[in-house]
Amino acid sequence: MAFPATMVILPVGIIFILSGLIINVIQAVLFVFVSPISKYCYRKVNKVLTESLWLELICLVDWWAGVKVELYADSQTFQLLGKENALLICNHRSDIDWLIGWVLAQRTGCLGSTVAVMKKEFKYLPVIGWSMWFAEFLFLERNWAKDEKALKSRFKQLEHKPVPFWVALFVEGTRFTHTKLLAAQEFAISRGMTVPKNVLIPRTKGFVTIVQETRTYIPAIYDCTFTVPKGEPSPTLLRIFKGIPSSVKVQIQRHKVEELPETPEGIAQWCTDAFVAKDALLEKYNTTEIFSELELHETRRPKRSIFVVACWSSFLGFLLVKFFQWSSLLSTWKGIAFTVLFMVIVTVVMEVLIHATQAERSKTNLPANLPVQDPIKQRLLNPDTTKPSLII
Repeated sequence: MAFPATMVILPVGIIFILSGLIINVIQAVLFVFVSPISKYCYRKVNKVLTESLWLELICLVDWWAGVKVELYADSQTFQLLGKENALLICNHRSDIDWLIGWVLAQRTGCLGSTVAVMKKEFKYLPVIGWSMWFAEFLFLERNWAKDEKALKSRFKQLEHKPVPFWVALFVEGTRFTHTKLLAAQEFAISRGMTVPKNVLIPRTKGFVTIVQETRTYIPAIYDCTFTVPKGEPSPTLLRIFKGIPSSVKVQIQRHKVEELPETPEGIAQWCTDAFVAKDALLEKYNTTEIFSELELHETRRPKRSIFVVACWSSFLGFLLVKFFQWSSLLSTWKGIAFTVLFMVIVTVVMEVLIHATQAERSKTNLPANLPVQDPIKQRLLNPDTTKPSLII
């Protein structure tokens, strides 16, 4: 049964923000005083701190909304998950693909050591963005002259991470929408490329740089393909807060980095070909309802996230009760007003976090910079436009 989001956002927000601020302060102290002395110790401790915060969101996914993650992979790949450094390349299908990635990372023991390549605005998000910064996420300005140097510098630092880690990259650079697909199809036709139907055209510069800079210590690429079962709405963070269940299908194919081409052009073409294969996989699912021929593996929901949330709830609840007893905050109008203001701030911050995860909505009217399509080209780009479809 779905619950009003506000009934969940406020209590969850109080726990998440207060626990997150405590963790952020500890991370800052460790970064200033421990990191310069021992990067190894800093990363080991920070992994635990990061997991204790991110597990709160995973608890919502697993135990509140009951999001089901169906994982398809061959047996060898499944056994290696979490036991080796890996670069994950994914199609960006829903608002919470990153959170589904965290769920898979947690299942395999890589949650606190997972990093991702993201746009720089995310590092300014309260609590969660700050934790990503301390976890050594790579934030880009979408200015390649600056981003190339930043990527090369940061990957030199990641070489000596003490535990197996994942680097996640949404190569398309943005979330899939119908409007963006039309633009990608126009571009593909103009360049004589395979016209996509279910993915966008990958932006390969970042991928090429990452592969070149990490070949010596990242042995595998996990080619991940996400999709939502047909007829089901795409999961969002807001739907999770409402407790609305959903499911996601994920296929992971492992490729050895040593088997990739050596030249930048060859690496870029390999990435482009991988997305052509993703598109074919998703198109096959649309027509046959068979998503993957690989083995379906059960990934159990761990109880650790419940334990972490229960510990934080008890600890923060104890502190808040003692604080209200000591301050008599609720015995005066000023104190009541301060408490209400705090709750409003918590709600606003949580709304900001939810809004930051939402992709822009597709619009019926195409943007001004997209060429007007003639009827013949429109049928070429969208041969099934006469049939109703679910845009996610």
